[in-house]
Amino acid sequence: WLVIDRKVYDVSRFSKQHPGGSRVISHYAGQDATDAFVAFHNEKSLVKKYLRSLLIGELAPDQPSFESNKKKSLLEDFRELRCTVEKMGLLRPNYFFFFLIFLHLLVLDAASWLVIWYFGISLVPFVAGMAFFTVAQIQMGWFQHDLGHCSVFRKPRWNRLLQIVVINVLKGLPASWWNHLHNQHHAKPNCFRKDPDLNMHPLLFSLGKTLSVEVSMRMPGKAELTLSLTHYNIFSFFSLERRRRSSCLTITSTSISSVS
Repeated sequence: WLVIDRKVYDVSRFSKQHPGGSRVISHYAGQDATDAFVAFHNEKSLVKKYLRSLLIGELAPDQPSFESNKKKSLLEDFRELRCTVEKMGLLRPNYFFFFLIFLHLLVLDAASWLVIWYFGISLVPFVAGMAFFTVAQIQMGWFQHDLGHCSVFRKPRWNRLLQIVVINVLKGLPASWWNHLHNQHHAKPNCFRKDPDLNMHPLLFSLGKTLSVEVSMRMPGKAELTLSLTHYNIFSFFSLERRRRSSCLTITSTSISSVS
């Protein structure tokens, strides 16, 4: 079960049919999921029709409607800020801007292949083509990111269709895989074992001293392996204290997880 707007819902069976995946719901099992529900669903009136059959009760008046590890005043300020931003129209998409983004990444991608085709594979055209292709691929990644968040079109269907074109066809990665992982990231950002962005390959990526100690505490019987990884810093990928990331290692880890 989970809580949305102080109402308790039994999602045990529904979680397997959830379009966003069962893990997103399971991450909020026994918790208040109001803010996540508002953030993930654009057509809330449609979604609430499915919630009616799942309703099993409401919270008692003296029961707080927020996670125990979060401050009530901070949540209230965030919700008020979100309402203000929506009323100001700051979340409305600029179709002309996204059209230019899509157009310029297509031009860069086509230019990368045309340079190689026309000038050959000598050093200068190869480097120029590689530069065009790299920029195009990076821009495609961020554009499909906005499509995955349903931030480009008002209708989720159009966002999904164009996302499939960008990430499946132009980048060669499955949109369903990316959405499944990224939804979990935004549902529980920086929460170990719930945020896939923190679940790096254990033999290739060292997660920092603090987080490694947490891993050893949560994985009985594997403390020796974890401690050895702590001292054997092949890559210093993630620092829990400073929240620093390496773009190169992020891309490498994404490639590994996409194949596996």
